[in-house]
Amino acid sequence: MDFRLTEEHEALRESVRDFAREVVAPVIAEHYEQHTFPYEIIRQMGKMGLFGLPFAEEYGGMGGDYFALCLALEELARVDSSVAITLEAAVSLGAMPIYRFGTDEQKARWLPKLLSGEALAGFGLTEPGFGSDAGGTETRAVLDEAAGEWVINGSKAFITNSGTDITALVTVTAVTGIRPDGSKELSTIIVPSGTPGFTVAPGYSKVGWTASDTHELTFDGCRVPAENLLGERGRGFAQFLRILDEGRIAIAALAVGLAQGCVDESVKYAKERHAFGRPIGNYQAIQFKIADMELKAHTARLAYYDAAARMLAGEPFKRQAAIAKLHASTIAVDNAREATQIHGGYGFMNEYPVARFWRDSKILEIGEGTSEVQRMIIARDLGM
Repeated sequence: MDFRLTEEHEALRESVRDFAREVVAPVIAEHYEQHTFPYEIIRQMGKMGLFGLPFAEEYGGMGGDYFALCLALEELARVDSSVAITLEAAVSLGAMPIYRFGTDEQKARWLPKLLSGEALAGFGLTEPGFGSDAGGTETRAVLDEAAGEWVINGSKAFITNSGTDITALVTVTAVTGIRPDGSKELSTIIVPSGTPGFTVAPGYSKVGWTASDTHELTFDGCRVPAENLLGERGRGFAQFLRILDEGRIAIAALAVGLAQGCVDESVKYAKERHAFGRPIGNYQAIQFKIADMELKAHTARLAYYDAAARMLAGEPFKRQAAIAKLHASTIAVDNAREATQIHGGYGFMNEYPVARFWRDSKILEIGEGTSEVQRMIIARDLGM
């Protein structure tokens, strides 16, 4: 096994690292404080081809792989997680369902804009009353055969990239029938932005990720053409399970980036801050804290590398993706806490990146499957 990067992957990582440091870092604190969406940064990311990394060139993609996306996410999150989650959700949850399950017509219509970063898409799965229990979906879509339209009623919660000025669509999971055994038939339907009956609530007031876009969505008699069904009717549950399995690797990469960013900032601060006549980095207590932080980031990185390698090889990877997401999100919170402690009072001030890291880290243990859900997946895969 060789975990060293290819020349292409290394070049990508260096390019995104430079972009994060030179373009994102100087301005992101202001966006974070003002809760504004960084449209100019997103536009430049689109020009770099980041939104098209794991997609075929025939749709405007870069012809790369999912691992390339993960590398980009890690480097962005070393500086800021709001920008990183915007990319992760746009690719893994926005464009990928259309790429995996869409018809030729759907791909031709939506993918070019999504892969260029000209437009964003959201993934409407979570609902206000059910959270991780997707089986509790109450949003319903009824096929009006005479009109050739789906009529959608219901609501979704915590949906990323769903209300920006460049959001083009949201894919929505909805109950489209009841099976003979009494279980719900779930399907996925594309709802373009601006469709009558589709309402985007004001953005949430969030603890972290404040420069990213998150909304509650309401569908009240919302009508879309019957051909907006994404994939086979009744396959919505299987579709989002696959999308979430892949997305967990991406979230793990993002979490590793945040954890590594905590190391970066702590090393820098430990060299600059003096106490009792010496840089605090000269004291073993600080050295050991930072060494443990580096240890955690490194092992979490290996976990997501392994999961990504299995996925790209066409091997089962559900358990490995859950392990990577669980471990990386846990150590991201750990490293953010330790980095804040190393910075002392300055770690509590938003002018220092570690304050953002601390606020951004917790959601990683919740979003795209809580830590408890990851443990359930791992246990079930072990036969329990």
